[in-house]
Amino acid sequence: MNAIHNADRQLGDVGWHKPWSGSNGGNCVEVKSLGNGRYAVRQSTDPEGPALVFTEAELDVFARGWSPHKAAVAGLAAGSA
Repeated sequence: MNAIHNADRQLGDVGWHKPWSGSNGGNCVEVKSLGNGRYAVRQSTDPEGPALVFTEAELDVFARGWSPHKAAVAGLAAGSA
């Protein structure tokens, strides 16, 4: 199996936010600002699993696939910078 170079399991339980809540009760992704211009994204139903770590530019590209939720993710990034 190939390693994911931007995955991290050591990010703790504090500071995670669900940028939106859909009809599934909000069980989708959580985002955490790492405070150094990077953001972690993890599956909310698997908080012990790996989180993907992105720069703000990478997160913006990744979030384009989440439309119309992009604004919520961008707001989270802007509010915690």
